[in-house]
Amino acid sequence: MLQKVILAKPRGFCAGVERAIEIVEQALRHFPRPVYVRKEIVHNRHVVNALRAKGAIFVEELTEVPEGSTTIFSAHGVSPAVHEAARKRRLRVIDATCPLVTKVHVEAIRFAQERYTLLLIGHAGHEEVEGTMGEVPHAIRLVQTLDDAQTVSVENPEKVAVITQTTLSVDDTRQIIEVLKSRFPRLIIPRKDDICYATQNRQNAVKDIAQEAEVILVIGAKNSSNSIRLTEVAEDAGRRAYLINDAGEIQPSWFEGATCVGVTSGASAPEHLVQEVVDALKQLGASVFEERELVREDVSFSLPAQLTAHMQ
Repeated sequence: MLQKVILAKPRGFCAGVERAIEIVEQALRHFPRPVYVRKEIVHNRHVVNALRAKGAIFVEELTEVPEGSTTIFSAHGVSPAVHEAARKRRLRVIDATCPLVTKVHVEAIRFAQERYTLLLIGHAGHEEVEGTMGEVPHAIRLVQTLDDAQTVSVENPEKVAVITQTTLSVDDTRQIIEVLKSRFPRLIIPRKDDICYATQNRQNAVKDIAQEAEVILVIGAKNSSNSIRLTEVAEDAGRRAYLINDAGEIQPSWFEGATCVGVTSGASAPEHLVQEVVDALKQLGASVFEERELVREDVSFSLPAQLTAHMQ
């Protein structure tokens, strides 16, 4: 019978997500409406719906935005082609790209200028990957799997560099890089890991609670890369793991034979969803609750100048 719940910490919003949400909220306060947002500002429908209720208009493409309007780019980053499309439509752009994603874009441009072939470890179709590849498409090859790492071709094996999507599994990425190193001994790796601090911290926290919890709930969207990775980390630790949008998706049958459940949330999931899950687990019999903090996060990012200039 379910008795104990362990809450992983850190969990939930990272600094990049907090910044992106604040950008939308401040834009709604300080710019004439309507304010448009290209794509989901972060990958969580609860966050998007809350901002929509405050007045933000979400669109898939810039062609849906009237010329001259205020438009916010999501935290995942965009390609130069999107910036150019915004310029042609005379849009007032506020860029909410996470600074850690911007770092990867800058690396891609620098390596390409030095005539390196760039191997981008990431997932096809993810907005962050599309934005990064759009910076220097002629110089980038996408590597998604170990098989890709074994077969990817480059112009000059002596001039190869690797960059990564920021929300990947630390362990999986390490394995792919080891394969690439064996093929390209002079492989250049960024001085600072591209995988963001929040992704690493949340994965490590899941590994920690998985030592005791038999079942782990990951609160996050099905299109949230870092939430999917948290689920995979829990499964790799030998635990049953379920990715849920909110407490309404919980199935009591998941906890049969379990006495302890772990709970975490992806970097785009608001904390109120965690508390709702805790309340649901109470209804299923849990009576002992422990928050287990692995590391304390104190990272914050400043707002973009396009916004702060109007906040005086």
